[in-house]
Amino acid sequence: MLMKDAVLPGTPDYVIEAYETLADRAKTRSFGLIEDDVIVLDTETTGLSLQDNKLIEISAARMRGREVVERFDTFVHPGCPIPAEITRLTSITDADVATAPSAEEAVAALEEFVGGCPVIAHNATFDRSFIESVKGGVRVSDIWIDSLALSRIALPRLASHKLSFMADLFGCDAVSHRADADVEALCGVWRILLTALADLPAGLLSHLADMHPDVSWSYRPIFSYLAAEHPGAAFSLVAERQRVVHADLSPECVDADDVPNIEMPSREEIEAEFLPGGKVASMYEGFEARAEQVKMAQEVRDAFALRGHRVIEAGTGVGKSIAYLLPAAEAAKRNHITVGIATKSNNLADQLMFHELPRLAAQYNGDLSFTALKGYDHYPCLRKLERLSRSSSEIKTDKDPADTLTAIAVIYAFACQSPDGDLDGLGIRWRSVNRADLTTASRECARRLCPFFPDGCLVHGARRRAARADIVVTNHSLLFRNVAADGKILPPIRHWIVDEAHSVEREARRQWAQTVSADESRTVFERLGGERMGALGQLTHQLAGSDAATLYMGLTAKAVVSTRRASLAMVNLFDAVRDLSRAQRGGSYDMVNLWIGPDLRESVAWDEFLAPANTALSALDEAAKNLASLVEAVAADKPDLVVEAADGARRLKEMKETLALIVEGTDERYVFSLRVNRRLKAGGEALSAELLDIGEALAERWLPEMQSVVFTSATISIAGNFSHFTKSVGLNRLPSGLTKTVHLDSSYNFDENMTVVVAGDVPDPRSRDAYLDTLEKLLVDVHLAMGGSALTLFTNRRDMEDLYARVEPKLAAEGLELVCQQRNSSPRYLRDHFIAEKSSSLFALKAFWEGFDASGDTLRCVVIPKLPFASPTDPLAQERDLREERAWAQYALPDAVLEVKQAAGRLIRTSSDVGVLVLADSRLVTKGYGKKFLQSLPTSGYQKIESNQVGRYLELWRRARSK
Repeated sequence: MLMKDAVLPGTPDYVIEAYETLADRAKTRSFGLIEDDVIVLDTETTGLSLQDNKLIEISAARMRGREVVERFDTFVHPGCPIPAEITRLTSITDADVATAPSAEEAVAALEEFVGGCPVIAHNATFDRSFIESVKGGVRVSDIWIDSLALSRIALPRLASHKLSFMADLFGCDAVSHRADADVEALCGVWRILLTALADLPAGLLSHLADMHPDVSWSYRPIFSYLAAEHPGAAFSLVAERQRVVHADLSPECVDADDVPNIEMPSREEIEAEFLPGGKVASMYEGFEARAEQVKMAQEVRDAFALRGHRVIEAGTGVGKSIAYLLPAAEAAKRNHITVGIATKSNNLADQLMFHELPRLAAQYNGDLSFTALKGYDHYPCLRKLERLSRSSSEIKTDKDPADTLTAIAVIYAFACQSPDGDLDGLGIRWRSVNRADLTTASRECARRLCPFFPDGCLVHGARRRAARADIVVTNHSLLFRNVAADGKILPPIRHWIVDEAHSVEREARRQWAQTVSADESRTVFERLGGERMGALGQLTHQLAGSDAATLYMGLTAKAVVSTRRASLAMVNLFDAVRDLSRAQRGGSYDMVNLWIGPDLRESVAWDEFLAPANTALSALDEAAKNLASLVEAVAADKPDLVVEAADGARRLKEMKETLALIVEGTDERYVFSLRVNRRLKAGGEALSAELLDIGEALAERWLPEMQSVVFTSATISIAGNFSHFTKSVGLNRLPSGLTKTVHLDSSYNFDENMTVVVAGDVPDPRSRDAYLDTLEKLLVDVHLAMGGSALTLFTNRRDMEDLYARVEPKLAAEGLELVCQQRNSSPRYLRDHFIAEKSSSLFALKAFWEGFDASGDTLRCVVIPKLPFASPTDPLAQERDLREERAWAQYALPDAVLEVKQAAGRLIRTSSDVGVLVLADSRLVTKGYGKKFLQSLPTSGYQKIESNQVGRYLELWRRARSK
């Protein structure tokens, strides 16, 4: 493998050249004491979980210098049969371990062999955990060095740090899933890593070795020894960032507004790319062109060529990703512009970045550049990195602080060799590391007060890389934050494809909401601190000896006093918010989400709220002004000292402006509300202002700046009508002729593969006992008939938990597992468990209505007990009811239809999937609007069945399918 193919895209040439010579240099390099008597170790086990698995092999080698001077190899008797998949992977059989020593005997022999020397292992936590789980294992060694983590510091630009990858790349012995072979490989890789560490900038290793000396860190002696080769060398991250950024000289793409005529292939040329010999056909083995996919690609092509907009509803199986990527790539390459792709989910973004785009780029012989842009907290903040590494304060973590030091070292090395990049692939153990210590939020960013801004900053550098890419993949939230920031986050992209577009309105409203929360307020004031703590305390200490100390101390004292007053005023404000929440009913039994409408504003409770609210406004104004005066005075001489204070001043000013907006309540563009978590005695309170008409905002602030936007999703229309969507995103406000709507049928046979059952006799939920009794029997019957593998989607926690308590014991008695989405449970864990356990069933809430893929027998049935209408007490719904006639029919009804379409889409994810959608809301057949739901489903018909007969029907359905 060539080194240029083994590193991350965008790696500077000088870094690649250094990596290329590592193997040769490592053969002659001497590392003295740190390579004298070290043990390289690997183990094999019956599985990955320490709780359920045992050792079956231990292999180790003693290294002195460049030589292996002694070996240790033994099988281990696990006391249980070796799983077949482990035998297939390692070739270790039950016969091999039949006469082997016990784990305790093997580990005792290993202890004698190691003799207390440092142990090197790839992913050392795994090997150490298994060794130390055996009696006497803790005595093997006190020093374990993880070569996996060390490789991320030594070689931060490698595309992979797997041992097999590095062994192959650098010509070390091969890896074969046997401990002895892995040890041989790691012995070779170990010296490569030491050589690469020595290549890091002079002074960096000394800086790493000296940081937080109170923390026990196994890499410290290595860094300290290598640093001695350059005694007294200074290190400047600012200078290193300048060096690596200036090495990236690729030109930026042009603004599409500067291209008079967009050059695009013809519709016929687009179609040809899907035929044998074309780019798309060559991407996939056995590819067959689909008429719907070709049609979509041609529509996207037309949108670019004619500078118009498209709304494309593409049913499941159309293959919409490559249908829009091909014309996007052609537009980018032919016109030297950047095309943007915005997705809602990380799953789709990863699919594009790691599967579709690399395959497409190969059809352009690698000459198609693409990058991903993410939110602020995906990138390291180099200012915070410097502060944390040089701080004498204790590291904030409830786990091993050494993991934080390793994270710091990884980020330093990455920043010294990377023009840009994010944290997601750096292997940092975020369970141990406080992410907020190493990242920043948009509001926190110091910008011009930061020594790395703009070019040296990895956050803002990502924008620079995006401006040089043909395709930029980002998410909806960043796209709309960019609109709010007047285009300062993303490069000037004029052609966008917005996938998963059904969630655009909701995400834009969330991103553009203005909120004052108790949690944010507490964070801001804690960071500001006072006379002795926080940013102000540190500033007081640092300014005490300056020439202008008298002036500075006076300004600091005023800032401290006014900040303390504002902090107390905000505490009182949120106490008043909690009191106000008791004035009216609203929200679930956990959360109050209360509309601040005319009735509330005219109440006695609101009058009582205004006193602490006005006090808070005055206190915030005073504190923000005093902090701004302090920052202005100090920044002239010492700008680096007031970064935190400047951030505090800006955020207090924003809080004051948002609070004033909400208290005054006169801006008719917004709907105002308050939220309180009833489960907490204090904390979690928030006041919000959300834009009422997102379509109006998009039509005014974003769409006029765009040449073409393609909105696409599998669920956009309501019974074939697109007007709800075009209004929600502002397309209806544009001149006629600019927008075209297109529906493309699914490539799957839904009438053959999906059956829709409507239980039309379920009682009204307001008759709660009868409702729950009927649903209980229905759900038990459905799960037993389907043999599990059912997903039931609820609209509220109360119903879900009540029915889970009733249904779960009955299913358990029949040997079926039912899991419920409990409070604070991880949606990812629930999804993984559901997919892994094919007969398991799940009761779930909002997170599972869309974006949940479980193909095949893993998911055979989706049950919707109640149509997902927004609560009538929802602030947005109440504001709309106040302002518009028939608001429910214009908004709540179509939104609910789209949610049901999304939920139904969970069922059929491949052409071979089959399943049943059970709708248990009688309103589907008793109300006139029910037909809108049924006509919007991908099937042409449905079965209306009494609830007590649904189970029998499903039994017959399964029996017919199994023939």
